[in-house]
Amino acid sequence: MISSHLTLKQLEALVCVVDMGSFRKAAAVLGTTQPNISNRISKLEADLGGILMHRDAGAVRLTERGKTLVAAARQVLWSAEAFLEVAARQDLIADRMRLGVTELIACSWLHPFLRRFREAYPSVSVELEVGLSTEISKKLASGEIDLALQPEPFAIASSGSIPLETCRYVWVAAPDHVREWGEQNGLAEILRSPVLTHARHTLASDGLVKRAASRKLPLDQIVYSSSLASCVQMAVDGMGAALLPAVLVRDQLDAGSLVEIGSDWYPEPLKFFARFDKAKAPRFVAMAAELAVDVAKARR
Repeated sequence: MISSHLTLKQLEALVCVVDMGSFRKAAAVLGTTQPNISNRISKLEADLGGILMHRDAGAVRLTERGKTLVAAARQVLWSAEAFLEVAARQDLIADRMRLGVTELIACSWLHPFLRRFREAYPSVSVELEVGLSTEISKKLASGEIDLALQPEPFAIASSGSIPLETCRYVWVAAPDHVREWGEQNGLAEILRSPVLTHARHTLASDGLVKRAASRKLPLDQIVYSSSLASCVQMAVDGMGAALLPAVLVRDQLDAGSLVEIGSDWYPEPLKFFARFDKAKAPRFVAMAAELAVDVAKARR
């Protein structure tokens, strides 16, 4: 019989301290206090009869025995989740998932995804962060985010990466503008008026600048915005043409408040992925990534 003194909370604390690099960060992730985390680790070491990690000025260093036992602790935690899945009692998995998404996901199918995840894991809370893909990648690499729904390219690789969807770009404008310009325009004609698009140094804006520069077209009409939702509204208000992912303006095109403009240049389509750390993430994170695939397919 396994001693009742050994608990999943102790193993969870051990793994989290190692992943986050400090007791303080582990306490924040697990929603408890630093003394509680320290007590769990100390009790685990006492029960096992040996030191698992050295505490050095806020940092931690695993002993050789600690390295071996951390790997075993991960397997125990994954197996505990798998046991509850087989029992169809995912409601007993009480945890949190730190989710990072780009604005396009937030404005398109984030809500149905969150509903599906809530149905599957009602006791797992979601901490949401909406931001630029570059920032999300950094936080995924540092362990501050568990699951990222974002487009490539990625400056930092991840061990878990599942394709979600491909989003093409469209040129759109308010109906009055289209009546004035016509529905087919080259890039040179479009750039004679304000062009609303992504923030600087994103894939689409960099592509637009590069193509315009190669054709010696003016760049002073490009209006960069870190808020795609604002770009949509400004285009509806007649403030210029907009270069945006088609999924973002689907409702406006259907309603007639925006009209698509044909052009001789488009950026490469956005390719979205669900990304996570395969070696460290809980099982429910990988399941959430698969749910994201299903939701993205249903929205096409």
